[in-house]
Amino acid sequence: MILDVIKNKIEQKCKTSNYPKEKIVLPENYRGMPLIKNGCSDDIVRECAENCPVDAIDSTKRTIDLGKCLFCGDCEKISNSEFVEFTGNYETGVSSREDLIVGVNTKKIELSTNAVFKKLFGRSLQLRVVSAGGCNACEADINVLNTPFYDLARFGIQFVASPRHADGLLVIGPVPVNMELALKKSYNAIPDPKVVIASGCCAISGGIFKNNPEQLKGVDEILDVDLYIPGCPPHPMTALSALLRFFTNKLQSSKA
Repeated sequence: MILDVIKNKIEQKCKTSNYPKEKIVLPENYRGMPLIKNGCSDDIVRECAENCPVDAIDSTKRTIDLGKCLFCGDCEKISNSEFVEFTGNYETGVSSREDLIVGVNTKKIELSTNAVFKKLFGRSLQLRVVSAGGCNACEADINVLNTPFYDLARFGIQFVASPRHADGLLVIGPVPVNMELALKKSYNAIPDPKVVIASGCCAISGGIFKNNPEQLKGVDEILDVDLYIPGCPPHPMTALSALLRFFTNKLQSSKA
C-alpha cells in the first residue's frame, strides 16, 4: 500500500498552486473587481441602477456597493461595458464596510491590516464557520479551500468544529432572526481576542433577502466585523487572498 501511495505521488506530482508566490489567473468569464468608467451617459447608468436586483448601484454618485453586488454582470451587459466592466482582479476583501463602495477613481481596493491580529494569528488561525441561513453556495466554495489546489492548512489556517477551539467566526448567509441567538452564542463561546469575518453579500448586507423582516441586513448589525469578503458566492481565491492579506505577510512576496 505504501508503494502505491508513492507511485501515485510520483505520477500525480504536486497539485497545490504556487500562490501567493505566483499570481493565479482565473478564467476570462470570471467577474471580479468592477472598473467603473466615466464617459457613460446618465440614462444608461440609471437603467443599470433600475435593473440591479439588489440596489447596489448609486446612479447619482456612479458607485457600486460590492457588499450588495451579486456580480451577476447585468450592468455590464446593459451598458455594453460603457458604464462598468468586470475585471479578473479577485483581491477584493476589505476591513472597512465603506471600502466596498467603489467608484470611477477606484482601480484597486487596499486592505488595511491589523498588526495585533497578524502577531497573534499570523502563524495559526482557527475559524469556526457559521452557516446562518445560507443557500450552500458560499459553504461549497469555502470547503474548496481545503482541497489540494488551495491547501489552506499550509498557511496555518484551519476550520474547526467548535467555537471554543476557534480564534474567530467566518459567517455565511443572511442571518435570519431564528439564527441570531445561535450566532451570538457561537461568538460568546470564542475566547478573546477574536475576529469576525463576513463572507458573501448575504452576510455583508442581506443580499437578495435584505428587505425581509425575518432577517438582518448584515452580520455587523449585531457583531463587529473585522474582515469583509464580497461575492455571491466569493470565489475561493477571493477568500484565500483576503485571509492571507489580513492575517499574514504571505502576499508581500507575490508577483504581479
